[in-house]
Amino acid sequence: MRTDTVIRTALGAVGVGFGLWGVWLMRDFSFEQLLSTGIWLAGGILLHDAVLAPLTVALGVAASRLLPGHYRAATGLAFLVWATLTITFIPVLSGQGGKPDNDTLLDQPYLISWLVLTGVLAGAAVIAAQRRKRRVTRPADADAG
Repeated sequence: MRTDTVIRTALGAVGVGFGLWGVWLMRDFSFEQLLSTGIWLAGGILLHDAVLAPLTVALGVAASRLLPGHYRAATGLAFLVWATLTITFIPVLSGQGGKPDNDTLLDQPYLISWLVLTGVLAGAAVIAAQRRKRRVTRPADADAG
């Protein structure tokens, strides 16, 4: 059996195992909790298929036409990381989980943190693209020295 087949099978088994564990943890959920979970799962699929995937494709097409070649990979990776972390930030940026009677919940400057993260990722993408450009455009005899 090929190595990649073994790895894929093992990863698939781990994924199925985690899925079954999640179902096991839901065994005591009430009908309302199961319904809410189903709505969240369906909403996530709809949000992905109707908004995130088309937006990602559109940004990829725009980047491939507007950006120089050495910027494309770094920009794509930075955007992927940024989008994933932004989705993770949504609950705290929107204030979900905060309670008026407990000001210790959500007491951090999450918007500033998200903006700093955005700046760091953009800066890292620019630096990575510039390094790639220098590596690609470096004369062959400069490497020999």
